[in-house]
Amino acid sequence: MALLDKVFKAAVDMRASDVHVVPGESFMVRRMGKLVRLKSQVLTAEHTLKVIGELLTPAQQEILSREQQLDFAYDISGLARFRGSVMQHNKGVSGVFRVIPLQIPTLAQLGLPDVIYSILDNHQGIILVTGATGHGKTTTLAAMVDYLNSKRPHHILTVEDPIEFIHPFKKGVVNQRELGRNTFSYKNALKGALRQDPDVIVIGELRDLDTISLAISASETGHLVIGTLSTSGAAKTVDRIIDSFPPGEQNQIRTMLSESLKAVITQRLVPGADGKVMQLALEILIGNLSIANLIRDHKTYQIHSTMQMGKKQGMRLMDESIVELLQEGKITLEAALANVDNKLLLKSFMGPGEKMQLEEG
Repeated sequence: MALLDKVFKAAVDMRASDVHVVPGESFMVRRMGKLVRLKSQVLTAEHTLKVIGELLTPAQQEILSREQQLDFAYDISGLARFRGSVMQHNKGVSGVFRVIPLQIPTLAQLGLPDVIYSILDNHQGIILVTGATGHGKTTTLAAMVDYLNSKRPHHILTVEDPIEFIHPFKKGVVNQRELGRNTFSYKNALKGALRQDPDVIVIGELRDLDTISLAISASETGHLVIGTLSTSGAAKTVDRIIDSFPPGEQNQIRTMLSESLKAVITQRLVPGADGKVMQLALEILIGNLSIANLIRDHKTYQIHSTMQMGKKQGMRLMDESIVELLQEGKITLEAALANVDNKLLLKSFMGPGEKMQLEEG
């Protein structure tokens, strides 16, 4: 048994999201969004290299030596999978390990609203799950795949870096490809995907122009494409995609995206009031005719106000979602203030002193 197996078990028992292994520190975990030091000895550079090296195959050790960094997955039977990211730096080698539960959660268990089922009823187009690192995009993606796998006799092809949740065959067939092990790049995998009869293509991350371009093209040719982006809102996501293309191609991409975009789901995990679980705040854009016209006509700055008027269709803004969590007692005022953009929305929840501070600020 690797030494880190014991640390990983402690992390799972604590419901931590990540484990950090860093020279000059004791083992640390991220719990409720904050780093917590475990009761262990301070790690030396040699000790860190040894405990991380116990998890790596010779091939992975060679990649780490050559590339100075490595992404990989590690299994502990009956406990969890872990997505490892190891890097060389000025003090030695560090590793961060994301905890991936063995059981794929359902959309309902994640707290996603019913409109998500309607979004997934689309048989072609592009659905984007966005948010900062560590805010549950991969888990939502896995829950979406599991839902489709359970409901439709479809071929679902995923491209991941690395493979995190393992999908069994249910009503559909899920083929999962891992960068570096099963394919050389997202671009290479997506070019091949169009000849592999997929109904649904899942892309772990739309990280470059080639990947974004191929994803949009696939969504236009009868495939449902689901992917993630590290953006903080619906309008910013649309702008990010368009701005990734050269100026001479942006008008064409606006037209293509306006026709293919089905939804943008932005996630933010906020510490819960009970101190035990994180609460999910959501921004949801539905790609209806009004949104399509704004994208095509260079008016993405109006997306925010259009979303405010689209509540009956299931649209919602991030600030509204955070206020709703506060009203339900699921998060504290302090957590809401730290996450909301328009703090005036929280005025009715504040005491006289807090209101004065807000007005002075």
